[in-house]
Amino acid sequence: MKPLYTADVKVVGGREGSIRSSDGALDHKLSMPKELGGPGGEGTNPEQLFAAGYGACYESALANIARKEGVTLKDVTIHSQVMIGKDETDDGFKLAVKLRIEMPGIERSQAEELAKKAHDFCPYSKATRGNIDVELNVI
Repeated sequence: MKPLYTADVKVVGGREGSIRSSDGALDHKLSMPKELGGPGGEGTNPEQLFAAGYGACYESALANIARKEGVTLKDVTIHSQVMIGKDETDDGFKLAVKLRIEMPGIERSQAEELAKKAHDFCPYSKATRGNIDVELNVI
């Protein structure tokens, strides 16, 4: 792969630390969610960041596929959920993703076909394929 862009983020303190991108556009505290035994709080967490990145990347892939197929999309919404839970095969943790895809004005079968093609095309989907469960729901 020949890189076109490199995101550069410094992480200090793990799940209860902070993150800052080299350009300063991303600068947040991290907080362990109460559901994982942490205090919660105002900081974000890796699962929220992954959900945001995956959702944004997937929507861009969907727009790209639709454009190539001559389909006009309006008011598309991607609701991206990233779940973390115990991995039953070892003592660690595992992720799963659910993407709820809304394409108003697009007939359901066409929307489902576009959603699948976007999943095949999206770099996040490619990176996770075979590693975590990803569920697509066209609504």
